[in-house]
Formats: sequence, C-alpha cells, structure tokens
Amino acid sequence: MEAAKRFLEKENKIEIDSLPPIFIEPLVSHGLKLELVEPGRLLCSFIVPNRLLNAGNFMHGGATAALVDVIGSGVMLTSGVSMTGVSVEINVSYLDAAYVGEEIEVEAKTLRMGKAIGVVSVEFRKKKSGKIVAQGRHTKYFGISSRL
Repeated sequence: MEAAKRFLEKENKIEIDSLPPIFIEPLVSHGLKLELVEPGRLLCSFIVPNRLLNAGNFMHGGATAALVDVIGSGVMLTSGVSMTGVSVEINVSYLDAAYVGEEIEVEAKTLRMGKAIGVVSVEFRKKKSGKIVAQGRHTKYFGISSRL
C-alpha cells in the first residue's frame, strides 16, 4: 500500500500549476516531421526526445498513446472531415522499446470514415530497422449536425 502511495504521490521537480492549460499535444508533437500526406494516409517521423522517456529510459507508453491521438486525428482530417471530433476509443499494443535519439517513423491510415464515426490505425516503426515499436487504433465520434 505504501509503495503505491509513494509512486502516485511523489513530488515533481516542475511547478505543475504553471503549465499552460493545453500542453499535452505540443509536448508530444514537438519535433514531428510530416513526410507524406495523401487522402487517408500520413507518414511522419520524429527522434525520441528526453522529455518523452519513462523511468526505464525508453519512450513512455502514455506519450505513444498521446501521439496515436494526435496523429490519428490528423489523418482523419485528410479524409474530408472538418473537425477532429472526440475520442471514443484508443488502444495501443506496445511491441518494442524506443530509446532516446532513435528515429521513429509513424504511418497513420484511415480504416473507416462514416458520417459520425472514424477509425484509424497508427503504427510506429524504428526507421533504421523497420521493427514495429507500437500499433494503435483510434476511434472518434464527429457528431451529427441537427436538422433543426
């Protein structure tokens, strides 16, 4: 019980309350390079920075999930929707570790775009070897405009 309390209530070295209201997207997407944009497909890359590491010194799973959200929303915009909507589901399978300085290639593809729901896949690969680091799937709800 005490170990869980220490883990969850640890003191941070930064002033949390001084962070801007919307900081997650810029935190994870800073340094992202867009290499290809086509309808229903995005290809981008980034070099794993220190700020996205976990205590084991490899890329944090939460950062990967946040990138699935951000990049998945981006690929939906290539499919003709005018807004990114709200997340209904995000899942990520973590298959390998990515370390600081490694170049990661990310490919996002539209799987289905309906009037109200969109589903995309987002795959992270080591650019040098092609080895898959993580695979994500993201489902979003766009809302249906009222006929009133």
